Amino acid sequence: MENSQIVMVPGLLSTGEVYRPQIDALSDQVLVAETRLDDTIEAMARRILAEAPSRFVLCGHSMGGYVALEVVRLAPERVRGLALIATSAWPDTQEQTAIRHRLVAMARAQGIEAAARLLEPKLFSPPTASPALKRLNLDMSIACGVETFARQQAAIIGRRDQRPELQRIATPTVVVTGSDDEIIPAERSEEMAAAIPGGELVTIEGIGHMVPVEAPDATTAAIAALLARTI
Repeated sequence: MENSQIVMVPGLLSTGEVYRPQIDALSDQVLVAETRLDDTIEAMARRILAEAPSRFVLCGHSMGGYVALEVVRLAPERVRGLALIATSAWPDTQEQTAIRHRLVAMARAQGIEAAARLLEPKLFSPPTASPALKRLNLDMSIACGVETFARQQAAIIGRRDQRPELQRIATPTVVVTGSDDEIIPAERSEEMAAAIPGGELVTIEGIGHMVPVEAPDATTAAIAALLARTI
């Protein structure tokens, strides 16, 4: 772990396989963060800080972006660069929280596959929703399981409003979004990039929420450009 320079934080119901194209491109530089054991975003962030090298580049997708923002809040001096992918600095709304509770109840009653299949249409842009990506999403969801889903949803519900913290981020930052994201609108990424001093925005046209696997080459390029800025 001490040789890892990039910490990649998966999102809700995702394993490190969501970053497989980037991991393959960046080889042994990558440490995949553990996000399946804790029920608060802060606890996930503190676990990363306990396991990561003293200085690292941080990459977070979706819920992983919430965790990444919390890591930067807790220990800004340790983060050399920040990639925020298909994520938001906003707290949960009452409507979102109610939906999350219903999804957890559904997963407990019908199984994690039922919840994963219900979420699937909103995860991918129709042109990219290949059988292989749908299978990947289902496999990751099954690997995470119902109780991980419940813990992660509780963490997302209880996350802090990070908008006031954005102006304090001093590390090189890239914000990546898919233009067709139905989970977290691209406008949230635009807001973050504008609020972070020196933040760069990368919008990938025709891509939905699962940016790292829907647009693997563009995502890898954005992270590589960020790495170049941290040298």
